[in-house]
Amino acid sequence: MKRAIGATLCVAVVLTVGSLAIWRWWRGDHASLPTQVAEHTTFVDFLEVRGELRPVVSRVITAPSSGADLLIVDLATNGSPVKADDVVVQFDSTTQQRTLEQRQSELKQAESEVQKADAEGRRRVQAAEAELEQLRSARDRAQLALQGADQQGAELVSRVEVEKLQLALSDAEQHVIQLKQKIEGERRAAAADVAIARQKRDKASYDVAETERIITSLTVKAPTAGQISLMPNFRAGGPMNRNPPEFKRGDRAWFGAPIAELPDLSSVRLSCRVDEADRARVSRDSAVRIGVDAIPDREFEGRITDISVVARPDFTSFPPVRNFDVVVSLTSTDPRVKSGMSGSARIELGRLPGVVVVPASAVFLRDGATIVYTISHGSVEPRPVTVARRSRDRVAIASGLTAGERIVLRDPTLETSQ
Repeated sequence: MKRAIGATLCVAVVLTVGSLAIWRWWRGDHASLPTQVAEHTTFVDFLEVRGELRPVVSRVITAPSSGADLLIVDLATNGSPVKADDVVVQFDSTTQQRTLEQRQSELKQAESEVQKADAEGRRRVQAAEAELEQLRSARDRAQLALQGADQQGAELVSRVEVEKLQLALSDAEQHVIQLKQKIEGERRAAAADVAIARQKRDKASYDVAETERIITSLTVKAPTAGQISLMPNFRAGGPMNRNPPEFKRGDRAWFGAPIAELPDLSSVRLSCRVDEADRARVSRDSAVRIGVDAIPDREFEGRITDISVVARPDFTSFPPVRNFDVVVSLTSTDPRVKSGMSGSARIELGRLPGVVVVPASAVFLRDGATIVYTISHGSVEPRPVTVARRSRDRVAIASGLTAGERIVLRDPTLETSQ
């Protein structure tokens, strides 16, 4: 009797321990699997890319195209607001100021030479005119003497005297003609000297005006109100530096170098690149959701407004890939948006309303069939399904699964084998 009771107790203990082990195995096998309920919602296929925010309209402030030494002595702070005509960049004008003083001195000397040439020309003409008056007087006297000889008659004045008077009159008239020609020549010579002096003066005046213009251009002002965004100084960073520093006081710029930018942040676009493998899936006017790294609490809406026709090689990766440039215009903006900020864009590639949607990690391929694992009555069962469309993280189910069913997000066969 005691042996029977002991045997019965042993069997009961074994059954209890076995049942507990089986229950623990089942709980440990399935409770560790992540699950999720299939949803009935709108499936949206997205392509996510990275890009940089840039304004549609932006005024670039550049270094002047003239000047001996473009040394920056004053520069607005990056990100600071400015008004129209506020000084953004001030270049050193010491050399140009010295040049201006020299050219102003040359201008004064040239003006003095004009006055001197004019006075000298007038003096020579006046001297010739005075000499002409004397010759005219001599001619008039000779003419009067000849007329008097004609009136007295041949008996009083000899023929030789008359011929002398006629020669004297002819000689006086010839001198008058020659002196008139000399006066005309003096006037032309004086006018030529004055013209040469005036050309030198005009050249000196132009040099002064040009130097003043250069000095004025060394003070660069803001054309409109906005927020300053300093540009990188590529010469300061070296030929292999991919992140050159911004311009600062003490830097030397080259002619036409972009120093700063005044973006109009009322209209902003995101410049990004799409891999050539995804180009066929992207189209104009596709809806885009934009997330800005520096503004994590807001998502912006946008539309694709431009896609490049030709792919460009991207040498930032190895081996190089070919990408298409894509421009996304933001339909909404924020005062916190700044030019040059980085962001990500989720480009909508397609939309299926009213379908069963599951995570991509819940769909598996087994023996050529697409399946999901469902949990029903405490057990995991494989279920063949038909896929309507896939994205990188979600799958739209056409048939084989209904909304509300719980599915496994990890392959349970791997869990069992472990």
